[in-house]
Amino acid sequence: MLRVIIDLAVRWTSRKGNHPALWIVVGDLPNAYVVVEPGDDGEAALSRYCALMEDWTFNVLKAAASGGVERVVFTSSREVYGEPLTLPVDESHPLMSINLYGSSKVAGEALCRAFARERGLRTVVLRVANAFGPRDFGRVIPHWIEQAREGSDLVVYGGEQIIDFVWVGDVVEAIMRAGGAETALPPINVASGTGTKILDLARRILQLASRSSQVRVMPPRSIEVTRYVGSPQRMIQLLGLTPPADPLANLALMVRPLAGAAA
Repeated sequence: MLRVIIDLAVRWTSRKGNHPALWIVVGDLPNAYVVVEPGDDGEAALSRYCALMEDWTFNVLKAAASGGVERVVFTSSREVYGEPLTLPVDESHPLMSINLYGSSKVAGEALCRAFARERGLRTVVLRVANAFGPRDFGRVIPHWIEQAREGSDLVVYGGEQIIDFVWVGDVVEAIMRAGGAETALPPINVASGTGTKILDLARRILQLASRSSQVRVMPPRSIEVTRYVGSPQRMIQLLGLTPPADPLANLALMVRPLAGAAA
């Protein structure tokens, strides 16, 4: 059984749909007791999250090594790559994060390597692209869906971004397969391998929601990566997980209720 640790510092909007093979532990990760014994939001939450990431990861890895855990799956991020040199990005690409969140993930990956080398703890690093799905919050897709719900224009910063979106169900499946693997695994991108233009995403949300709102383009924000498409080849080969042809196919599940409400 896989143990999933949910930190109290991050808003947990629902516990419905727990997988029978998962043991959900809700607690404060800086408290190692929670790891061993199974109000902020926005920018403040991100700052606190990044500042404590190394402590959290260290506590989890230390408890796992001491408790004889077979493997730890560390959910890293595509943000570790920074602005890619080439597309698609495979796992050999240099780690050149340009923001605090990505840097905290780079540090977490380094801790995983250290514990693997010094304590013999088997770890797997999954570099997740832009995940989306129900009950998400604070990111571009749920934010734009809420704007569409209110009949507001969708604000795009920059407009040149190309993003790799991956459905949350595929992310969960990747975690399950990585956790249950019988052999050692290298870092793996969890990605669709398909780039979506951010303007196309905005227009698709409005179309699915049957809204007449407009897309407004604002100046770009310097901390954001402008393009990312991850190579899914290692995910396909090692986890047996093939991404869908349309990475946004499940977007309709999140947006169609708006169209029904407007009818």
